[in-house]
Amino acid sequence: MQTRSMALVDAFTTDPLSGNAAGVVPDADDLSDAQCRAIARELAVSETAFLSASTDADRQVRYFTPTQEIDLCGHATVAAHAFLHDEGELGDGSHSLETAVGVLDIEIDKDGTVWMTQETPTVEQQEIDYDRLAGALGCEVSTLQDVGADIPVARASTGLPVLVVPINFLESLGGLQPDLGAIEALSEEFDVAGIYVFTFDTLSADSTAHGRFFAPAVGVDEDPVTGTASGACAAYFHTAGSAAFDDLDDELVFEQGDFLDRAGRVRTRVDHANGSWRVRVGGQAVRTVDGTITVPEDEADDIIEA
Repeated sequence: MQTRSMALVDAFTTDPLSGNAAGVVPDADDLSDAQCRAIARELAVSETAFLSASTDADRQVRYFTPTQEIDLCGHATVAAHAFLHDEGELGDGSHSLETAVGVLDIEIDKDGTVWMTQETPTVEQQEIDYDRLAGALGCEVSTLQDVGADIPVARASTGLPVLVVPINFLESLGGLQPDLGAIEALSEEFDVAGIYVFTFDTLSADSTAHGRFFAPAVGVDEDPVTGTASGACAAYFHTAGSAAFDDLDDELVFEQGDFLDRAGRVRTRVDHANGSWRVRVGGQAVRTVDGTITVPEDEADDIIEA
């Protein structure tokens, strides 16, 4: 049996045991798909980042949920780079990261904030049956229709597609009683990782929106704080053309996780260059667990020991 270093890092927060926990395996060279899946199952957080050498960037990353590999994960990216920065393996400044969706730019500020430039945004408004959507989310249909006329449902992506759904008030958002099977069916129908529900009714006056993200289709019933979904929502705000977005600042702050006692805050910025634009997602992170993990032999079905 071989062992590898591992850590659990809470992203989008500076308070331990809040934000969104990610697994980080800083030396994943030569680990097979089966071994990565086994480690992700054992760590049992929403996503684990496996870092290895790259010929196209400073390093390569693969992301695994407890059930499958996914193309991109914002909070695990922030967690992994905050961990390497804390270890002294990365300095402040610019870095590059090879992912399944391409090579992404990473910037680390002096205070440890990690900024991840996401993929070219795509945003498409969707026609949807609000009765069905309300049934899946476990809310009154009026809480969606109140805002849906001005801010319609959209499929948005900055690397990981999500269904962006506005809801009227924070009370309505907190009262959701999701039918995970129905959400999974909608996710498969719209070819998204999950449903991100947001409201402009926030806890802090400094925040732009408060969100919740349900992703049972990729093995995550509810993700505490989600960088990729926040980035997709920021892209939607940028392109929707609604008067509701006219007064938004260049930097947006998304609240998430408070209803799970895992409060975190995601910062987003939109960068314009050479006639195109990208969304940057940023946040800090704090390490909560540090150690080693025993890895099964390749293709073994045994449960690994932490």
